[in-house]
Amino acid sequence: MAFNIKGIFNKGEEEENEFENENTEVETEEGQIKRVDNEKTVILLEPRAYSESQQIADYLKKNSSVIVNLKRVTPDQAKRIVDFLSGTIYAIGGDLQKLGGGIFLLTPKGMAVEGKISDDNVKPNGQNNPNKKKDNEDEEFDF
Repeated sequence: MAFNIKGIFNKGEEEENEFENENTEVETEEGQIKRVDNEKTVILLEPRAYSESQQIADYLKKNSSVIVNLKRVTPDQAKRIVDFLSGTIYAIGGDLQKLGGGIFLLTPKGMAVEGKISDDNVKPNGQNNPNKKKDNEDEEFDF
């Protein structure tokens, strides 16, 4: 039997997200630590290994939007990272959009994204363009 002490003190009030309205420390390219407001921040990341997936998920849990460039990992690692982040996005009620070959926009719940990035290989009427050849780079990230 689980006992929730918060329930006694909140008396039916809705529980707040534990990360709501927190600030995040982000390391800049120069190696400096910078504090940012999570709700107004887009974090750009280029993971070099699957092990960095949890850090990306932590940014999402703290209400930061994240753009992930997966071109610095192998295609197998990229697929694993996308799978892990898809689960995170589902759990927090967020959204994942592919921006290009190996580049994804991940947004937490409540973050509005307007517009859509179209695929270069699709004609406006939705039919595939047989004359357009894929770059080798894009073939690696066909997910």
